[in-house]
Amino acid sequence: MDYQLVIKFWRKSLQDQDFLAKIQGELEAALGDAAAWDGYDTNAREINLFVVTPDPKHAFRRMNAVLESRGIVQGVSAASRLVGGAHFSSIWPLRATRKFKLP
Repeated sequence: MDYQLVIKFWRKSLQDQDFLAKIQGELEAALGDAAAWDGYDTNAREINLFVVTPDPKHAFRRMNAVLESRGIVQGVSAASRLVGGAHFSSIWPLRATRKFKLP
């Protein structure tokens, strides 16, 4: 069973608006064969990164190491859903208080 992991980067927490292009290689290397890069979308408030994986929590932990090394993990939200599903399960932050949604 495959899941879609969505990592939401809030633009106001980013110093460099082109950061995703700069760290894409690091994120892909961290994922290895644990997941497949599925693209991203952007808008004025956020950047959403999509990854397909059988284990979204494991994939996020691998990517989290890169985010922590860059000091941006606090400006990130992450959730997963079954591929094609509508309901998200929050992964990060650990005590998410708001419902995860895509624009």
